[in-house]
Amino acid sequence: MTAAWQKSSVSGSGDGNACVELSSTDSHIRLRESDEPSVELAAAPEALAQLLLAIKKSER
Repeated sequence: MTAAWQKSSVSGSGDGNACVELSSTDSHIRLRESDEPSVELAAAPEALAQLLLAIKKSER
């Protein structure tokens, strides 16, 4: 099954722009950088949510 990758909305519109892309399965959210699509990170949604909350907190 081929993953349906979604490009980040904060990325530029050109093909040459490096951006984060997301895809999901029943149990994981997958992330990759567009300029190196063979490298993927998979995380459970709850774990990724906790990571993002921690990052946002540290930016304050």
